[in-house]
Parts: sequence; structure tokens; C-alpha cells
Amino acid sequence: MKKRLFIITGEYSGDMHAANVVRQLKSINPDVEIEAIGGINLEAQGVKLFSNHSKMSAMGISPKILIDHYKLGKSLVRYLKDEYKPDLVLLIDYGAFNLSVAKFLHKAGIKIFYYIPPQVWASRKYRIKLIKKYVDKVLSIFPFERGLYAQYGIDNHYCGHPLVSQLPAKADRNEFFAAHNLDVNKKLVAVFPGSREFELKNLMKLFEESADELRSKHSDLQFCFSQAPNLSDAVYEKYLGANCDIPVIKGENQALLSVADALILASGTVALEASLYKTPMIIAYKGPEIFYWIYLLVRCIKMVSLPNIIAGRIIVPELVQHKATCKNIVSHIEKLLYDSDARIEHISGLGEVKELLSAKNSSIEVAKQIDIEFLRQEGIA
Repeated sequence: MKKRLFIITGEYSGDMHAANVVRQLKSINPDVEIEAIGGINLEAQGVKLFSNHSKMSAMGISPKILIDHYKLGKSLVRYLKDEYKPDLVLLIDYGAFNLSVAKFLHKAGIKIFYYIPPQVWASRKYRIKLIKKYVDKVLSIFPFERGLYAQYGIDNHYCGHPLVSQLPAKADRNEFFAAHNLDVNKKLVAVFPGSREFELKNLMKLFEESADELRSKHSDLQFCFSQAPNLSDAVYEKYLGANCDIPVIKGENQALLSVADALILASGTVALEASLYKTPMIIAYKGPEIFYWIYLLVRCIKMVSLPNIIAGRIIVPELVQHKATCKNIVSHIEKLLYDSDARIEHISGLGEVKELLSAKNSSIEVAKQIDIEFLRQEGIA
């Protein structure tokens, strides 16, 4: 008898991770029937979409977004309970929506797995009680999450981080430099000011000033800015200084991360990608003062970057809010580029992070766990 799986994703990255799981699951169990809320990646795997992300991935909170989510959640729960009747629902990321839906699906007796669960160890730890109540199994992506979920008596399986197996190989430095008119004889510092407009607003000027200061002191340095593919040219140019002569490279984040000599990053997944390439980096982040104080109230850990959180110690310098100054950025970048002992120690620490994430193929692990559940339901496993 065919098993039915339903997958709920909320934005592009979740759709991409889901598609990789589907690919692996079909290789194990070709007869599984799969439907989802997703996007182009799941569609490419032949998955029938109940809905796309048009009402899921909007930024911010507004009455319209809340109403859209409520209507979608209500129709989804009704469909799963009364029509599709899946053997398993796989939630991927997108905590607020997915945990709300999980509550109603759990009450209907539908089995629920959660892949890439909310980062309860970073903030909003109360969510772990919701996970314990409404989720049957957590498929975690960080090694330190195993102990946390076990502490709360939550069934979980460490799958490894999806980036480990999905990240492209390092780009060819000479080819990349030639393609973007960069000087192969100079060190390259790549600047990643973030993928959201408010990050550009708060960070771009600081990063420009830091790059100008470093260039004035070191003739062997060159810089480039990375433009996230989701940001339009108009939005990016709004915050890029009119007289800025630093080149901008759009949509080549991973290649740029892999060939740079050092990185100035806004916090985010990009820091984890950089650590897997073992590219030296600093994190610099600031925002409105009121949001910073709210962050201090809700945070559960004192570190902000994933490489440091995974290692359990400071490997990557974190210049947050009042520490995010031109003077501090310049000092830390100079240390990473010109202090050979500090650079070697930093790269060694990034290698430690890569080892901790393990060589597990995350999508294969998830697919295996789903198939084991299907076999268990059949009384085989």
C-alpha cells in the first residue's frame, strides 16, 4: 500500500532542502506519494503543490500577512484531515506557521516529523515545549541539539547540516578573479552586508568606511561587495554610496566566499558557509537600539554566529552593536590577514567546526528516517 507524505515549507531554502529529501526518498521508496506546500524545487521533483509560497514568505508582520497565514493554515488542516490523510507530515523550518499547524494535526492523530526545527537554543526557548507536545520526532541539523532535545524527552535524530553535502566545491580563484576584473596579485576582502534591506540600512555605510580605511593603509588589498540575489539593484544602490568605487558581485555568494582571503559578514547562514570553506571572517552587526535591547532580553546564548555556537567558543570575532565600529573592523581584519599565527589558529578553528558538523548527508538521513517510520507503520521495522 502506498504511503503518503506531506511536506510543509515556507520559503525558498526550505523548498530546496525538501526537494533534496524527496529525491533521496524516491530512490529508497519509489512508490511514496508526496504533496506539499513548496516552490519550484519541489515541483521539479514531480511533487503536487497544495499551495506555493506566495502567501508564506512575505517579510514582516501585517494584518494581511496574518490573515493569509490563518486562511492557508485552516484550509491546509482541513485538507490533510479530511482528504489527503497523510501517513506522515514533514515540517521544514518556518517555525511560527509550522508549530501552529502542528497543534491541529497532532490533535487529528497525524504523525509529525520536524526537519530544521526552530533554533530554540538561541531564543524563544518556550517553543521547545510546543515541539515536545505536538511533534513526534525532531530531525536536527546541529550536533549540540541532540542533548537539548534528549533533556526534554523529545525523540530526535541528528541528520547533519544540509550545507555540508550541498555546498559547491571551491571556485577556481584565477578564473573568478579574471571574470570580475580583480587583481590576482592582491588580497581580496569580500563584504556581505546582508540579504535584507534593513541590514543594508544599518551596515552598508559602516562597511564602506571600513573598506576605505583598510585600502588607505594597505595597498595590497582589494574589496568587493556581495549583493544577495533577492535584493533588487534599486534597493542595493539606494544604500551604496554614490561615490563608492568598490565592485559589487551579485548572486555568486558561495564562489566569492570560497576565493576571498578574508570576509566581513553580517550574521547569518553565510557565516556557516564560510566556515565550511575555512575562509577567515569577522561578524559585524548592528541595528536600532530598541531592537538590540529586545534581543538581549530574549536571547538564550551570548554568541551570535553559528560557527561559534557550534564550536562552543569564540572562533569568529563578533562585533555586535556598540562594538561594530570602523576601528574594530579594521583591527580584526588586519589581524586575520597579516598576523600569520592568528590566521592559522582561526582557520584551524573553522576546520573544527566543519568536523563537528560531520560528513553526514542530511537529506539521505532524513529520507531514511521517513522510510523507517513508514516501515514501522507497516509493522516491518
